[in-house]
Amino acid sequence: MDLIDSDIRQWDANEIKEQFGDSLMLLPSNNNIKELQTILRDKHTTRSDFKFYADRLIRLVIEESLNKLPFTDCEVVTPTGALYKGLKYGSGNCGVSIVRSGEAMEQGLRDCCRSIRIGKILVESDNDTHEAHVVYAKFPEDIAKRQVLLMYPIMSTGNTVKQAVNVLRQHGVKEERIILSNLFCTPAAAQAVVDYVPKMKILTSELHPIAPNHFGQKYFGTD
Repeated sequence: MDLIDSDIRQWDANEIKEQFGDSLMLLPSNNNIKELQTILRDKHTTRSDFKFYADRLIRLVIEESLNKLPFTDCEVVTPTGALYKGLKYGSGNCGVSIVRSGEAMEQGLRDCCRSIRIGKILVESDNDTHEAHVVYAKFPEDIAKRQVLLMYPIMSTGNTVKQAVNVLRQHGVKEERIILSNLFCTPAAAQAVVDYVPKMKILTSELHPIAPNHFGQKYFGTD
């Protein structure tokens, strides 16, 4: 039965750091976020509600992911002529969604970053061996010079993400310039990805052994 065991422990920041080092980051939790996670896991949630609340959680994860990108100091002149010392992104950024479920996160990124470039990767699993392999990839030509937000909402095993990272590496993207924006992640998947690509950052809203794998079908209405 796909039930959430109330006895499953909650990971705190110290446990995450001890187990995964600095690679894995958890979205700061509060009652609002927990309610969103609950709605998305509830089998009675309608598709319209599911998409609405999924978009809310996606926006929170994207905002926090953007906060992890490098910034540099800058100065601007206000309409009153005053000098204001502020911040700006340190270099060009782009998004890359892992098709299809990752496409659910694209609008959230566009809502935060107007005109941002977004690439796509399609990874499929072999029906016999269950091994993941890339069948399509399209990126901005200068992706090797950009910070990359890799978008994939549900990570159960980590195999798909590892293949996506392989393609990004082949296009010259250094792993330390990649942040994986994720909604739900299993500890096993987190460990597999951290071991495989230790310099990449992972930001997720929840670390839990049972992933809501119905996400893509429910979000896009294909269930």
